[in-house]
Amino acid sequence: MASKPEGVAERPTDEGASGFPEHDARVAALRRQLAEIPAHGQVRLAKRTSNLFRSRAAAKTPGLDVSGFTHVLHVDPETLTAEVEGMVTYEALVDATLAHGLMPLVVPQLKTITLGGAVTGLGIESSSFRNGLPHESVLEMELLTGDGRVVVARQDNEHGELFHAFPNSYGTLGYALRLRIRLEPVKPFVKLRHVRHHDPREYFEDLGETCRTRSRDGEQVDFVDGTVFGADELYLTLGTFVDEAPATSDYTWLDIYYRSIQQRETDHLTTRDYLWRWDTDWFWCSRAFGVQNRFARRLLGRRLLRSSVYWKVVALERRFGVAAKILRLRGLPPEETIVQDIEVPLDRAGEFLAFFQREIPISPVWICPVQQTSREVRWPLYELDPDALYVNFGFWSAVPLEPGERDGVHNRLIEQTVSDLGGRKSLYSDSFYAEDVFWRLYNGPAYRAVKRLYDPNARLLDLYDKCVRGR
Repeated sequence: MASKPEGVAERPTDEGASGFPEHDARVAALRRQLAEIPAHGQVRLAKRTSNLFRSRAAAKTPGLDVSGFTHVLHVDPETLTAEVEGMVTYEALVDATLAHGLMPLVVPQLKTITLGGAVTGLGIESSSFRNGLPHESVLEMELLTGDGRVVVARQDNEHGELFHAFPNSYGTLGYALRLRIRLEPVKPFVKLRHVRHHDPREYFEDLGETCRTRSRDGEQVDFVDGTVFGADELYLTLGTFVDEAPATSDYTWLDIYYRSIQQRETDHLTTRDYLWRWDTDWFWCSRAFGVQNRFARRLLGRRLLRSSVYWKVVALERRFGVAAKILRLRGLPPEETIVQDIEVPLDRAGEFLAFFQREIPISPVWICPVQQTSREVRWPLYELDPDALYVNFGFWSAVPLEPGERDGVHNRLIEQTVSDLGGRKSLYSDSFYAEDVFWRLYNGPAYRAVKRLYDPNARLLDLYDKCVRGR
């Protein structure tokens, strides 16, 4: 067994509130911060980074400093679990678990996504067809609620209602300070097969059959995702854990992963590089920054080719609007930003793709199947049919507006189409729903019931205010 990585605590023997004295001290300090804020005032997290893409008003409410909650507290290879603080990035978490030959059940694609953020704001990846969404692997959550309590919520305890409502609440019901999650064993390498299709109907049939059997040509399939480059160029990428690899590719610097999908039928990556295969180029969004040029990549080096750097550039663009000014100077029409992830049932996936290719000129599009792992558990703020396989479509770009079109017209059309097809849309980016529609889609009665119990004075933002109004 590999040695314990630096920064990962041993399981303590002197059990305190959580069993981790240094963590408990950070919790006590956070509660003191909250107590210093007037009881009638709203609060928020003071975070240096974010993977959200919503337009937000300048913060006028006090911020709780959670920058210290970045520790992997314990990894237990025997029980296949980890105790992790809420602000731990998946990059740090993966490094800690891989040292034990383990990984989280679902690892979202970008290194700086935090575990707490993925649970309260959802996440997805190529293991989601068998492991669901990140919150489904959580066994226990220690939460700071809006009324100032620190509660430990589990599926079957007195805070079970909060436990189930926390996913898709985006910090409006409380903040995750510590989580206990399940892990799974890994092998050193992942073998990839990029299977091209020319017909969308056959493509989604193949995706569904592969997810159902979890195999291809007698070989186990551990990961499934896909990339659509055009109406007749659709790829399924099937990943399988293997003990050995004839050679491994490196997409952390000069070579670009998504281009390899069109160029290779098979490939091998280390497991760590597979988990972060999309981060180097932020899927394909690095092309917007001009860094897919080989000379530029040599100049920047590995350290700057990562999603967190691109996100900072986007944040500056949102602040100063340089791109919009350049479009005006060049006499080009304004553009509408479309950054969305949506899910529709597999049997409606072909309809959504046809609509998207007809109405929204964005390519490539990422495809990722997801199915809830349990028929018995309900996640009221993001309900999926537990008997259905869903297809996630991810698309991140901008489209020109025609004369007379208002900003948001394409996003509203996408939202309506997704609803018509029985799907769901993630709320990490701009949303345009009318308030009554929003609460119908995201279970307003269930949300308000839990909100009354754990944030009766509305010290935390309301979900609609945060995700649609951008407050």
